Amino acid sequence: MKRTKKQSAAKPLLRAQSFRETRAHHEDEAAEDYTALIAELIATCGEARTGVIAKHLGISHVTALRTMKRLQREGYVTTRNQRPIELTPKGRELAEFAKRRHRVLLEFLLALDVPPEQAEIDVEGAEHHISKVTLERIEGLLRRLN
Repeated sequence: MKRTKKQSAAKPLLRAQSFRETRAHHEDEAAEDYTALIAELIATCGEARTGVIAKHLGISHVTALRTMKRLQREGYVTTRNQRPIELTPKGRELAEFAKRRHRVLLEFLLALDVPPEQAEIDVEGAEHHISKVTLERIEGLLRRLN
C-alpha cells in the first residue's frame, strides 16, 4: 500500500511528539522521586534533610543539594540553612501522585502474578512513563478484577 505525502509527514511528527513527551517525563522523574521520598521521611522520621535524602537515593550530598535547589526554584520544596526540607502544596500534590502511581502499578503487576521482588524493580523503571490517562485505565481494570 502506497502512502500519501500527508501520511508520510504525519508519522515523523507523531514520533517527534512522543520523544518530546519522553524527555519531559525524564525531567520530572527526579522531582517525583525526591518529593515522594521527602513525604515519606517526614511521615516516618518527622523531617527530611538533604544528607538523609542522599543516603536513601545512593547519591552524593552535593548532587542532592543541587537537586533540592532546583526543586525549590520550581516551587516543590522550601529549604533554609540548617532547617529540614518542607514540601510546598505543589510538592505534596506531586508526591501523592507519584505514590499513587507506584501503588497502582505495583498492584497491577502483582495481579499479573509477577513475583513481588521483580514487580518492585519493574515499577521503579516504568512508573515515570505512565500517563494519568493510562493510570486511570489501569485503576479501572483493577476495580473490575476485584
